[in-house]
Amino acid sequence: MLSHEDAAQEVSQYDTLHPLPDYVLQEADAALRTHDDLRNFYRRRWTTCDTRDFIYHIHYFTRQTTMAMIHEHIAAAKRDYIAQPRLCYKTVTGVNGPLVILDEVKFPKFAEIVNLHLADGTERKGQVLEVSGSKAVVQVFEGTSGVDAKHTVCEFTGDIMRTPVSEDMLGRVFNGSGKPIDQGPSVLAEDFLDIQGQPINPWSRTYPEEMIQTGISSIDVMNSIARGQKIPIFSAAGLPHNEIAAQICRQAGLVKLPTKSVYDDHQDNFAIVFAAMGVNMETARFFKQDFEENGSMENVCLFLNLANDPTIERIITPRLALTTAEYLAYQCEKHVLIILTDMSSYAEALREVSAAREEVPGRRGFPGYMYTDLATIYERAGRVKGRGGSITQIPILTMPNDDITHPIPDLTGYITEGQIYIERQLHNRQIYPPINVLPSLSRLMKSAIGEGMTRKDHSDVSNQLYACYAIAKDLQAMKAVVGEEALSSEDLLYLEFLAKFEKTFISQGPYMKRTIFESLDIGWQLLRIFPKEMLKRIPASTLAEFYPRDRPQ
Repeated sequence: MLSHEDAAQEVSQYDTLHPLPDYVLQEADAALRTHDDLRNFYRRRWTTCDTRDFIYHIHYFTRQTTMAMIHEHIAAAKRDYIAQPRLCYKTVTGVNGPLVILDEVKFPKFAEIVNLHLADGTERKGQVLEVSGSKAVVQVFEGTSGVDAKHTVCEFTGDIMRTPVSEDMLGRVFNGSGKPIDQGPSVLAEDFLDIQGQPINPWSRTYPEEMIQTGISSIDVMNSIARGQKIPIFSAAGLPHNEIAAQICRQAGLVKLPTKSVYDDHQDNFAIVFAAMGVNMETARFFKQDFEENGSMENVCLFLNLANDPTIERIITPRLALTTAEYLAYQCEKHVLIILTDMSSYAEALREVSAAREEVPGRRGFPGYMYTDLATIYERAGRVKGRGGSITQIPILTMPNDDITHPIPDLTGYITEGQIYIERQLHNRQIYPPINVLPSLSRLMKSAIGEGMTRKDHSDVSNQLYACYAIAKDLQAMKAVVGEEALSSEDLLYLEFLAKFEKTFISQGPYMKRTIFESLDIGWQLLRIFPKEMLKRIPASTLAEFYPRDRPQ
């Protein structure tokens, strides 16, 4: 049996942050006969405690039965403790857009989470954005409407922004702050992770390889996406980027080859995280209804920030989605495809915060650090050594005035590994998806295709289709000047190829899913318009195997 002094000495060894008050141990419990029993008991207790503030616990061990004490110990170990008191302030000195300025704050911390209690009883969350002496600038994620300087109470938690993550988040719908909006229960968290993520050591990264099949021919054949790649879709207002994003979510999966393992091809090993920022109610309803009707909802996790939600909330929405994707990829070892739409709304929210802080603006009013901020989102894609999962990122952004030199697509192109360009002229001709393959590019395509990953003729077919389409577009412009009569017979073959290429290869229905092998076969059907002698980008051995019309399938 431990004496009072020995027990108190053992307990004090585990107080690492703050001095605890004296423990009143009237009589040591019979169940705690050794130092190890007492040590393990308090270790369990303190792992559940919030050790950021003072925690006052006075335990009285009385002459109770052993069974009663055991039940008391179990209840204490399972109890969720709330550290009290926390420092609360009613020193709001100003509200500027999404920012709240506080004064006389003791030791504020950068990026610390602040709970704001309004006069009407509602609670909002914010984050310390700037610290200067005893002053703190807090950006409020839910907006600052209703915040006054007299009655608003600000509670500093001492912790950073964390989000609960779990594999059960697949099939659920959350708002831009990570709260469920599908009338389901709250997520039973398996872990709480920092939404800013952890920097990945470049040495620990694995080069993106193997292909994610989207079911869209113009992407799969000519701009193949590798697992772990980050490739944006450049769109514009009025173009069907939402429909393309939904189609990719419905159809995306791993390329199935006989040489791969069963587990690698299994559908449960693939997940999609979808984050929408600044979308209207109709678009949000479209996404939810589309996923539910097509049976892909069980593999999708949605984060929806609506247009009437606070603009500042869009700052954290992509980070919540990326944190969830990192957990699914690196802990659950799934191949995750994350789609972010619309990154233009995110950049405008960043500009709003920068303007409220009265920072020196950069091009078109955007902050000078927007390149760095975008990189903190895009660079969280990839693969890590020792982990079976991967994160493939497809951000979608709308170019203002169809201007590809706008700062948002311009800076995005510097960071990402290619782009998929949606063209308005193709859309006006009723071609869906209106993807112009000529300005589109996938820099990691070469590592994701070929024998053992797709098919050995993939690279040759893609190069030949690019060459023929580029020549045909030039001849189409020439035809408008000199007329069709001035064109040679070879030129007419290219024009025939152009019409069929856009009609049968690029154009496909929003619910038409093509495997990479079906898309390659369509490409060969188009190339057979030309005689073998004109297909100069395909080796003779490949032509001998794939060019004949009666080739065995």
